[in-house]
Amino acid sequence: MANLKEIRNRITSVNSTKQITSAMKMVSAAKLKRAQDSITQMRPYAEKLTEILGNLSASLDTSENVYAQQRDIKKVLLVPISSNRGLCGAFNANIFKAARDHSENYGNAHVEVLALGKKAGELLHKREYRVREINTGIFDDLNYSAASEIAESLMKAFEDKEYDEVVLVYNQFKNAAAQNIMVEQFLPVVMEEGGESSGDYIFEPSKEEIVEQLIPHSLKTQLFKALLDSNASEHGARMTAMHKATDNATELVKDLKLTYNKLRQASITNEILEIVGGAEALNG
Repeated sequence: MANLKEIRNRITSVNSTKQITSAMKMVSAAKLKRAQDSITQMRPYAEKLTEILGNLSASLDTSENVYAQQRDIKKVLLVPISSNRGLCGAFNANIFKAARDHSENYGNAHVEVLALGKKAGELLHKREYRVREINTGIFDDLNYSAASEIAESLMKAFEDKEYDEVVLVYNQFKNAAAQNIMVEQFLPVVMEEGGESSGDYIFEPSKEEIVEQLIPHSLKTQLFKALLDSNASEHGARMTAMHKATDNATELVKDLKLTYNKLRQASITNEILEIVGGAEALNG
């Protein structure tokens, strides 16, 4: 059984850990508010852009667009979006599992990984996946320009036939305690078929030219939305994990203090018995 000094040291250690987890919880809560505002403001725009693109392409043959070309899948690029740091529960592990499970659907096709965020990339690299790149700087200053550069590099790789399919794997923000794992085809673009254009419009320039410009912009927006979703999900997951860790530390300190007091009481009782026993021996 541990002695009193060891238990005192454990209480001090757990209290120090509790202070750290509590501070991390508050930091994540502050970051979550900003990240949540960003994704909730972005979603309506992204959804409307997708709706407009669907309406315009409903009456067009977009299969000839370079970003909508369907090919035999021989080379695939997975783009898992994770965090650079841990201590956020199962946030990164879920992305790794989803990417691993999805890669098994391609059979003998060549699968590579371009990781946005350090953790999933490292996990996949350890499992001997071919990791093309691990981008750890994207979340240092998350903005549309940075997302556009990555989207353009993905589009160029698809256009140059380096890959026949590009797939995003990320956490979609639901609330602070829950996220949805999304496995989303990025390229080639999948257009809605059989739809009807809502309204009768005069287009300037032509409908075809507008679609040609909208597709790249839609892809950039899609990637930026995925990054914002993942960023908000990360802070929500870390806040929840640190909240639970703080609660667990509080309970552990209570248990340790109870054990400490019991041992201390037993030690004092033994000392009293020894004193009484010694006194009786002297009197006898």
